[in-house]
This record gives sequence, C-alpha cells and structure tokens, in this order.
Amino acid sequence: MEKIQQQQWGRVIKSWLSYRNATIIVCLFNVITALFLLQGFLNIPSSSHKALYRHIKESEDIRHSMVPLDLIKRVREIEKEAYVGTEPVPKRDSKQTAAADLISRLNNFHSYSDAGNVKALEEWRKRKMERARQRSLVKNGTSGSQL
Repeated sequence: MEKIQQQQWGRVIKSWLSYRNATIIVCLFNVITALFLLQGFLNIPSSSHKALYRHIKESEDIRHSMVPLDLIKRVREIEKEAYVGTEPVPKRDSKQTAAADLISRLNNFHSYSDAGNVKALEEWRKRKMERARQRSLVKNGTSGSQL
C-alpha cells in the first residue's frame, strides 16, 4: 500500500513539475527580481533629488550670467546700421553672374600668367576642339548608317 502511495505521489510531482510549469516559475522569479532591482534604482531619497535640482539650477544661473548680453545687443545694433546704410543690389541672373565671374577669372589668369602658360592653354584648347569635332563627325556618321 505504501508503495502505491509513493508511485501516486511521484506521478503528482512529475505532472506538477512539467517543463511548462518550470518555465513559468523561473520567469516569475526573474520578473520579481527585476522589480526589486528597479525599485532600488528608482527609489532615490528625496534629499538627493533636492540637492540635484539645486545643483542644476545653480549651474544654469551661472551659465546665464556668463552670456554677454550687452555685446550681443551692440552687435545687433551695428548689423541694423549696416543694413540701413546699404542700398539693395539688383539681383542678376545666375548665368550672368557665372559669366562675369568667369571673365574676371580669365582676365586675372592672363594678367598673371607667363607666355608659356598661355601657349600651353591655347594648345589644350585646340586639342579639345579637335576631339569635339571628331566626336561630332563619328556621331553624325553612325547616326546616318543607322537609318
């Protein structure tokens, strides 16, 4: 009789300690542990909160006191005076602006360069034009043969 009771008790324990139940128990233990850890991290004494708040407030006051407000006001006044004194310049087309810039740079280049550089530039331009002419001839010849 005692042997039968032991077998029945073993079956009850085996059915109660299944993998699913063991997993649930371990997960509950992990959740409870995590809650205790969070409580420890988040439960900061209120006196330290007040000290931290006071420290932050003091540092912000110091930072605000270091801002040169008079200098900023004076710079803004000077900027306003500068804008009042100038007349609006009419906007030029971007192509006109680019062309004028290119002309001025070429004029500066020619005035500062020596004869060797000018000659090399002219040879480069001739080669470039010759290559462009050959490409256009090849392009025209191939487009005519495709018809």
